[in-house]
Amino acid sequence: MTARQTVMLLVAVVLSIPDLAHSFQPLLASRNSITHRHITQRAILRKTAEVCRDLAVSKGQDFSLVIDDSLSPSKVQRACYSIGTSTSLLSSFKFQSSITLMYLGNAKVDIQFIFSDIHHFVDEAFEGGRDLITAGVSYVKASVKKENFVAARWTLGQILHPLQDFYSHSNWVEMGNTAPYSTLIRPDQPFENLAGPNTPTCRSCVGGNCDDNLLPELQQKGLLTTGYFSFFSSAKPAGKCSHGGFFDWTSRRDPVGGINKDDLSSDHASFHHNATDVALEASMELLEDIRVAVGENNFLQLMGLSQSSVLAFVIDTTGSMSDDITEAKRVSFDIIDRKRGTLQEPSAYILVAFNDPGFGPLIRTTNADVFKDSINKLSASGGGDIPELSLSGLQLALTGAPPSSEIFVFTDAPAKDAYLKSTITALIESTRSVVNFLLTDATSSRRRRRGIQGLSPRSLTQSDAQLYHDLAQASGGQAIEVTKSDLSVATTVIADSLASAVVTIFQVVMNPGKPDTFTFTVDGSLRNMTAYITGASSLTFDLTSSTGVSQNSSQSGGPLASFTTVGNLRSLRLNTDNQTGSWKISVNSNDSYSIKVIGQSSVDFIYNLMEAHEGAHGDFSLKEGRPLSGGNVSLLVSVTESDTVKVTEVTLFDSSGPTQVNGSLAELGDGNFLIHFNGVPAGEFVVRLRGEDNSSTPRSTPTSFQRQASTQIKTSSISVTTQANDTNIEPGSTISIPFTVATTVNGVVNDSATETFTMRANNDRRYPNASPSTVTVAAGSGGKANGTVTLTVPASAESGTDVTLTIEVENAAATDINYAVLRFSVAAKVTDVNRPGCQVVSTSANCPFSSSLCASSQWEFIANLTDGINGTGIERITIRKGNGTLNTSTAVGAGGESITMVSYTASCCSQTVELAAVDNVGNVGTCVGQARTLTTTAPVTTVNPASTGGHTVNPTSTGGHTLSISRCLCISVVVSLLWK
Repeated sequence: MTARQTVMLLVAVVLSIPDLAHSFQPLLASRNSITHRHITQRAILRKTAEVCRDLAVSKGQDFSLVIDDSLSPSKVQRACYSIGTSTSLLSSFKFQSSITLMYLGNAKVDIQFIFSDIHHFVDEAFEGGRDLITAGVSYVKASVKKENFVAARWTLGQILHPLQDFYSHSNWVEMGNTAPYSTLIRPDQPFENLAGPNTPTCRSCVGGNCDDNLLPELQQKGLLTTGYFSFFSSAKPAGKCSHGGFFDWTSRRDPVGGINKDDLSSDHASFHHNATDVALEASMELLEDIRVAVGENNFLQLMGLSQSSVLAFVIDTTGSMSDDITEAKRVSFDIIDRKRGTLQEPSAYILVAFNDPGFGPLIRTTNADVFKDSINKLSASGGGDIPELSLSGLQLALTGAPPSSEIFVFTDAPAKDAYLKSTITALIESTRSVVNFLLTDATSSRRRRRGIQGLSPRSLTQSDAQLYHDLAQASGGQAIEVTKSDLSVATTVIADSLASAVVTIFQVVMNPGKPDTFTFTVDGSLRNMTAYITGASSLTFDLTSSTGVSQNSSQSGGPLASFTTVGNLRSLRLNTDNQTGSWKISVNSNDSYSIKVIGQSSVDFIYNLMEAHEGAHGDFSLKEGRPLSGGNVSLLVSVTESDTVKVTEVTLFDSSGPTQVNGSLAELGDGNFLIHFNGVPAGEFVVRLRGEDNSSTPRSTPTSFQRQASTQIKTSSISVTTQANDTNIEPGSTISIPFTVATTVNGVVNDSATETFTMRANNDRRYPNASPSTVTVAAGSGGKANGTVTLTVPASAESGTDVTLTIEVENAAATDINYAVLRFSVAAKVTDVNRPGCQVVSTSANCPFSSSLCASSQWEFIANLTDGINGTGIERITIRKGNGTLNTSTAVGAGGESITMVSYTASCCSQTVELAAVDNVGNVGTCVGQARTLTTTAPVTTVNPASTGGHTVNPTSTGGHTLSISRCLCISVVVSLLWK
């Protein structure tokens, strides 16, 4: 057995043992314990609410939300968007999805880095733990700078894990501390009062009671320590504390017992809530540092506080696409112009162009004008042969857009890169994004090239179009086939998707088609419902409401709907007034067809596939790839507006069977549910949720509601697992990703199986990666085969970008496939860890003693800020507190350092100022000045010119203030430098 196989076997054994995790429990609480999920969500909600409050105050608006641990995503969302939106429909779907991604990233650390001391602050690994946190913060800030919020969220969740663990695994709270240990997020500050490697820290617990096992000398001297931990050895330095717990072998060696506070059954359980309280404050302190570094608007984007979707286009730019490009411009410009400045303005804009032989680059921006300029530059030209690189362009959009986005692909050509179909399917299932294809002249026998001579006529056959239909079906999107002249009618689906709070009520694809009747539930929270039916021109339908009223497809306008037909798409605008309850659509067609019913509602749900780990406190982590055929499946479901709805049923539904698997519900609180399905058969399923809604009928019987996830869940008998050592990569480096493949039966590895699998690995950036073309499960291998994929990031890769690697494994018969999708953040190592410095030049005032007269006078604060000779330079300076005017100019110090001179002027009614200086890698320095009024007049004071490092500053041509100022002071000013 190789060393790697030995380690992997140990991991498998460890994860099969109950009660092993050496951290706060990741997701599930027991006996009223607080988990990483609780701490992370509460910190995000409270800090987001604080930012919204501060923004409201700066605009003179009211903010009445009480900021405490009772906050929910919907409460914060409503409070942050309360001004002038009393009649607007709000949804916390994106906010809740972002929070979920962050706490799942946090929980993944317990599985991915189970043996790492620095990821859990055990074995007194202070330096390594801090390096991990501060490097992660640098990755977050670099990603946000590139508006790469998804990668930033995952990394943020992961670095919050060791930060929170510190307070459970050290003696910080036992020493009486109630505030965070800020040194953990400040690499420029030295650690102080650490217990030395030979300093005893604990004595043995007595009779299983560990309340008094920390040595008194440790507490008296204020020395900091953490417990030691090992699954396999009792070895630890003499006299050192252990982590504790049944599977910590070090806790059996003198001094026995431990000091962890992970839950209410731990050795120091009496300090559990103290530790979680300080861990919460520490998480908020780190979030505040990021907030100041990236700015309020970017911070809210990072948290996912957005009311709108992204506008994402993937556009074929070859010669015959001129009309399509013109229509894409028209519809996008119309959306931007109508929604700019409203809550429905797209939260981001994504554009990818493709042709042959090129595609990309990905353009991702939150600036509508940048998007307008980019799409305006597109033109149709070239493309000698028929197929184009449509899937390569779509791959960039899927990895560049936030999860659960809706993407629109414009093309009239087959895919030259059809070999990427399985990769695109994996990305669709991983991101749960919806992909719609607008296929122009799809059924034409020839594809014309306008204005291009000498090019072959091209055709998009039905089999070519089927690829797009298959991908649309997998994502819950639509493949709309229209003529170029009718494209402007079909693009109404784009505006529909960008409305606020869009939810899917029902969706089904019948392939092959057959006549059938389908039901869906209309509830009182729904507005502006639309049904889309795609199919052959011979398709007919009947629509019946809950009150028995009917309308058929021969009536373009009737009591239940008005509808239009363009190409293969029928759009029905439903009239559901006073007709809540069960509706029916009967379709008569033997050709394939699809039905999708959407509406607007604040009630929605998010789901994530989870994997059970019995060892981690019986907890769960985010599952890679597809669930196993015949095995058990677990979902973590989060419901928006959970304070007004009751979930009664969650099912997996396969319409081709039809097969329905009912799940058992376990409520976790805060609108979260763990759903368990036993023995899910092979098939393609969607998640359906049903319940009761009290929001629209406060004084009557609750109405039933249903929602459906768009993306299919397909099962597989192939297990693919990866063991990436890190999710952050530096430019110019290579990372190795070990993987394991196995054949399973009913969700269990078939240890007697032998098989050779086809192996593929690719990434969205086209960076060099290497992998075996096949992997073989040999006899006697226990049914498993191992391999390694390497990925090399070029030195030219920009900090803040990311790369998504897809590993696919297919059986020999090409009838089954599974995958793993891994996202890596790219950022150069940060060597500038020092925060910008501030030197006060002068503070002057002419303020009256009486506060009633303060508005008639002003005071001024002048300071020099610098990032030092070796720093990356100050990027910006902002007013954190104060209601005045800030002016800046630049100068060069005698040592060559760049200096930013600031002048702040304010009314004497606002006598405190706090300035934040952020350098180019996100280090934050803060300078505070405060004026105190005296009862007597102060003497005249002359302030000497500022100096930096002993040298007088040499101003450049800036038009700023001179650096030597003499003023008569009516107040004495206390200026302090606060480093936050």
